[in-house]
Amino acid sequence: MKKHFIALPLVALALAGGVFLYLAQGDTAQLPVGSDTGREPVFTSPRSEMLPTINIAEVKPWKGDAKPVAAKGLAVARFADGLAHPRSMLRLPNGDILVAETNSPPRPKDGLVQRVMNYLMNKAGAGVPSANRITLLRDADGDGKAETKTAFLTGLNSPYGMALIGDTLYVANTDALMAFPYKEGALKIAAKGRKIIDLPAQAPNQHWTKSLAASPEGLLYVGIGSNSNIGDNGLEVEKGRALVLEVNPKSGYKRIFASGLRNPVGLAFEPKSGALWGVVNERDMLGGDLVPDYLTRVEFGAFYGWPWNYWGGYEDRRVQPQRPEIREYTKRPDYALGNHVAPLGLTFADKVQLGAPYTDGAFVGLHGSWNRKPAAGYKVVYVGFDDGEAGKAKPVDILTGFLDKDGAAQGRPVDITADAKGALLVSDDVGGVIWRVTKAK
Repeated sequence: MKKHFIALPLVALALAGGVFLYLAQGDTAQLPVGSDTGREPVFTSPRSEMLPTINIAEVKPWKGDAKPVAAKGLAVARFADGLAHPRSMLRLPNGDILVAETNSPPRPKDGLVQRVMNYLMNKAGAGVPSANRITLLRDADGDGKAETKTAFLTGLNSPYGMALIGDTLYVANTDALMAFPYKEGALKIAAKGRKIIDLPAQAPNQHWTKSLAASPEGLLYVGIGSNSNIGDNGLEVEKGRALVLEVNPKSGYKRIFASGLRNPVGLAFEPKSGALWGVVNERDMLGGDLVPDYLTRVEFGAFYGWPWNYWGGYEDRRVQPQRPEIREYTKRPDYALGNHVAPLGLTFADKVQLGAPYTDGAFVGLHGSWNRKPAAGYKVVYVGFDDGEAGKAKPVDILTGFLDKDGAAQGRPVDITADAKGALLVSDDVGGVIWRVTKAK
C-alpha cells in the first residue's frame, strides 16, 4: 500500500507534465534564418502564447573525443573537463583561469507548475545542484591544457560574476557582492570574505545570476535580471532588478547605472571607446519570432524598455497598466543576436589572438533556446565592430555543433574569455568542459 501511495504523486506529476507539454507545443518561428539578427532585425506581429512553447534539447553530453565544430581557419580542443556546471570565468594576471561551478539556489517544489518547471529544467541539464565554488585552472607548462584544477573558493551561494581589482577578488553571489583577499599564485582563498552590499534574491529569484565587470577606475558594475518574464508577479517584487548597478567597492555606495534590462548577463568594457556593453536576454511568450535578445552599449541613466516596451518602442500590451508615455525615452539596443538565443558570455577581441577577421569586435556565447521551434543559439558568434560600435554585418559563427544531428544537447556554451596566449576559452555547463579555440596550424 505504501508503494502505491508514494507512486501516486509521481503518476499525477507525469500526467500533468504530459498535459503541460501537449498544451505547450506552441508556436513555430516563420522568419528566414538570420533575419532576426544585426542592427536592423525583422519584426513580426506578436503571437501571444498561453503557455511558453516547449522545445527542450535533451541532454546527451559529449562522448569520447567528440567536440564542437570550429569555424574555418580555427581549431578547438579541451582546456579542462570534469567540471560541475561551469559558468562564468575570469583570467587572473598570472594567466590562471577562475571558473564558477554554479547553478541556481534550490527552487521551490510546492505547486504543480513549479514541479513541472523543475522537471523541464532537469531535462535541459539545468537542474543539477550548485557546487557553490570557484575553481582555479592552471596551465603551467603552456601546452593548452590545465593540468592543475583546485577548489579556489568554496562555501559560496550560487556565485556568478567575478572581478579582480588590485589585491581584492570580488564575487557576486546570488544574494550579495562579496570581497576576498587575493594573492597572486595562490591555489586557495581560505578567508571568509567581506560583504559589500546585499543583492536582490527574493523568491522566486527567477534570474539568479549576478554578473560583474570592473571599470579601469575601480568601480564595479553588477547585472541583475528580472524576477519574472514581464512583471507577472507585480512590480513590487522587481524592486532593484532588471538593471545594471554601479558600486564603489571601497565605500559601498551604489546607484542605478541603467534600467529596463530584462536579464543583463554578460558585461564587458569595449577597449576603444571605454564604454560598458552587455548582452541581454529579452522576454518570452510572444512567439518564435519575438523578441530578439541583444548586444548593446549600456549607457548611464538609460532606460531600455522592460517590461513595457522592447527594441526602443514596441509596446508589450500584456503589461498592465500600460505606460505609453515611456516610449519617448526608451533606449533602442544596438545589435540583435536572434530570438530566444539566450546570450550569456561576452568578451572583446583586444585580448584574443585568432587573427583576421577577428581583431575588432565581440565574441558572444549563445546558451540556446528551450522555448523556440526550431531551436536557436547553441553556439559562439563574433560581432564585428567599427570605431567602438557594433558593425552592420551579421554575426559570424565561431563555434557550433553543440546540438547533435538528432537535436540533443551535447553541451551549451556559457561564458567566454581569453587565456594568456590569446586563445578563446568557452565554458560549457552541460558538457562540464572548458573549450579552447585557436588558429588552426
